[in-house]
Amino acid sequence: MRQTILGASGQIGRELALSLNREFDCDIRLVSRKPQKVNATDELKSANLLDLAQTLAAVEGSDIVYLTAGLPMDTQLWVEQWPVIMGNVIQACKTHGAKLVYFDNTYMYPQTAAPQHEDAAFAPNGAKGRVRGEITQMLLDEMKAGRLEAIICRAPEFYGPGQTQSITNTTVIDNLAQGKKAKVFLRDDTKRSLIYTPDASRAMALLGNTPDAYGQTWHLPCDDNRLTYKEFITLAADIFKVSARYTVIKEWQLWLAGKFNPTIRDARELLPRYRCDNLFISDKFKARFPDFKVTRFEQGLAEIAKERKLI
Repeated sequence: MRQTILGASGQIGRELALSLNREFDCDIRLVSRKPQKVNATDELKSANLLDLAQTLAAVEGSDIVYLTAGLPMDTQLWVEQWPVIMGNVIQACKTHGAKLVYFDNTYMYPQTAAPQHEDAAFAPNGAKGRVRGEITQMLLDEMKAGRLEAIICRAPEFYGPGQTQSITNTTVIDNLAQGKKAKVFLRDDTKRSLIYTPDASRAMALLGNTPDAYGQTWHLPCDDNRLTYKEFITLAADIFKVSARYTVIKEWQLWLAGKFNPTIRDARELLPRYRCDNLFISDKFKARFPDFKVTRFEQGLAEIAKERKLI
């Protein structure tokens, strides 16, 4: 069986390749513009998912395809490119009879304190959330019509080792690891739902290799002992052996910074999620896979500290 990872150069794709190699008997193909081996036996294929012919060639011969590709935090790029990528991947999987496992985010969810389940209605707060909702609906329509066997794996914000890219890694973990003040958006007293990137990849590999998981949306598993950023920073600082210093950045400061920094400007549609508790519920996955060990915050942060030689 060949399992192919589209967008294999990101942290999720790399950890997915490790999980598939470790847990399942399969051939692994890694696809990106400049793919690099994660396991010694990986097959490498260069492709641009914006090109249908290249996407078709990348998927050919695959039994299961994982879409883990990402785009820079640029609203215009998302609006222009995500529908093309999803359309090409759907077409390629249908053409070659491959199953699709799509790694999704929560940008299209309401940014309120209401608990988020798999059937939450889409209520995006900006253009990035709207386009993510649109491409997810594209896939749901194909699944409902029986034209494609697929799974949607949805995850909240990341934290993790390696080259994990997230607001929490960039503003909290990286700063603390360098002995700097962490930065917190808007409030330090709201509960956060964060997923450890190796857990997200392990869970996605497990779902992709579970036949009765197809045709559904799954929330990937998180530590339910949700922490506020104040608590998260206190815990991380204790593990990293640094001072738990941080600054809460107000909304007007972020608005001003966005005038000069396009990345901050493009992240502003996500700000409402930091004003209130973020309750991402992954009970469905935990009930279906009771033996899956979810990494606790203290374990995940300790692994990051070891990787960075802080302990």
